[in-house]
Amino acid sequence: MTKKLQEEAFFSRRRTVEVKAGNVCIGGNNPVRVQTMVTSPTSDIEATVNECIKVARAGAELVRITAPTVRDAEALGAIRSELRKRGYGIPLIADIHFNPDVAEIAAKNVEKIRINPGNFTDRQAMLQTGVPDIEQNRESDLLKLRTRFTSLLNICREYRTALRIGSNHGSLSQRIMSKYGDTPAGMVESAMEFLRICREEHFDNVIVSMKASNTVVMVQAYRLLVAAMDAEDMHYPLHLGVTEAGDGEDGRIKSAVGIGSLLADGLGDTIRVSLTEAPENEIPVARELVRHFSALPTVFRRENETADYPCIETAKTSLPGKEVLVISDLSGLNPVYASDIESLGFGTETDSASENPVPDCIYTGSSTLAFDSGNPKIIDDSKDNFILCSHLSLDDSFLRWLKENPEKILAVSFDGAGSIARQRSVFLKLRDSGVVNPVIIVRSYREKDFEKLQIMAACDFGALLIDGFGDGIMLSAECDIPPKSISDLCFRILQAARRRYTRTEYIACPGCGRTLFDLQETLKKVKAATSELKNLKIGVMGCIVNGPGEMADADYGYVGAGPGKITLYKGREAVKKNIPQENAIDELIKLIKEN
Repeated sequence: MTKKLQEEAFFSRRRTVEVKAGNVCIGGNNPVRVQTMVTSPTSDIEATVNECIKVARAGAELVRITAPTVRDAEALGAIRSELRKRGYGIPLIADIHFNPDVAEIAAKNVEKIRINPGNFTDRQAMLQTGVPDIEQNRESDLLKLRTRFTSLLNICREYRTALRIGSNHGSLSQRIMSKYGDTPAGMVESAMEFLRICREEHFDNVIVSMKASNTVVMVQAYRLLVAAMDAEDMHYPLHLGVTEAGDGEDGRIKSAVGIGSLLADGLGDTIRVSLTEAPENEIPVARELVRHFSALPTVFRRENETADYPCIETAKTSLPGKEVLVISDLSGLNPVYASDIESLGFGTETDSASENPVPDCIYTGSSTLAFDSGNPKIIDDSKDNFILCSHLSLDDSFLRWLKENPEKILAVSFDGAGSIARQRSVFLKLRDSGVVNPVIIVRSYREKDFEKLQIMAACDFGALLIDGFGDGIMLSAECDIPPKSISDLCFRILQAARRRYTRTEYIACPGCGRTLFDLQETLKKVKAATSELKNLKIGVMGCIVNGPGEMADADYGYVGAGPGKITLYKGREAVKKNIPQENAIDELIKLIKEN
């Protein structure tokens, strides 16, 4: 596999057909396109137009608008007309759930339409908890799907409307769930059913997505999709996104880990960063992701390279605990004293439920690590168990020496390593050589803008961590960013890659015209009330469409059920229905305490 990765290093991106949405071309030889979604009620034409203009000025190349009703679908025509009148040609995308009739109206009024194959034909089937006579109804369901979908394709062909088939984790049809469960394989098959109809109907103006709030599920689903499409000679462009990523640092880091891991594979033709913030805030993050990978050589995995790499087992006897470690690089402070650690904000004690966990170890620049879980300190270790080297140093003689000394901790610097594929190849080389030494991933950055640093580091570390590579990470920045902030960034990257949990995770939708309450303000309140918790996932969702399904990973959910009404979930079960919004956060805390 290593040899193939090296041979394929000149492929910049997976080759796809070109899809046209209005005046924007996606896939083929075109750059990765950036898009977002507005949050105004679609029936409020003036507000939606103004929001579309704002995101277009911020750099969005396409904009999505929800269309839950016939009235909304018809309003899309007026919105497009007004935008064109004001000199804005940005293509509009209609977001459709549940209603094929609405989809057919919207397809006449926009440049692109997005449907969810899991709920395109039957809302009730998606919301059912039981699966009665699913095998008996399978053929009739497929026939119904084909009839309704073919009708939509004919309209899209007539009006030259592009189509996105967007599978979402947690909103698969009962027919798919009965066979595959709520899995990446089920997400792929859900989309493939629709793609096969597209090919049979000779409709190629299609884009595909596999979104999830769980980055591992998301990456697995896209890689399996590419393998499935290649097996059937399909070459449709991909829309990338981590759905319900949340807000602030975590939303940006989570998006960068998921989207970046796929861009590193050479996959992705258009991206959307889903933040629970104003839509224009998504654009700089997305553009930074595109910029970061446009500067790097990437590699497209062939069919037998699309599955996740297994987590590489290493001898962890030299490391404290079994979790991926965070090592703080204080080599710039020489000498380092115990008092420095406290003054840098790490403290000398830590609460296991602390929102800002302290690093596990401290590197001082003299081959010295401090091991003392929860209470980092400097120790004098003359055994030189910590070997810091460049990825270029791993020649055959060094590999033989490592095999003879498995207790040594290998810290590999990947600065200047180029593509993520080449970095992965280092781990594969270690594995294939029988090296079991624990490996610390080391990277240094000169970026002074902390938000850009977060995105770059999340991409570079995340793309390795999500594939099971690395026993620890060490990040240093050649700027004035405090060590405490760097350490906190490392813990957030580990959580986003699903390798270590140190804080509550919030699965929050970005909002749209269907949202039934102030998402941004509500998320802040929920965070304030629950941030001291650990190893919990809490979903905050604007409406029933994104509620019980798309927060599939959440332990507890806060979902808009109607104007001023909230339904609380424990897992997939609605346990407190139609609570007045002013009481809902208190009831959520009570529910968590009860369980």
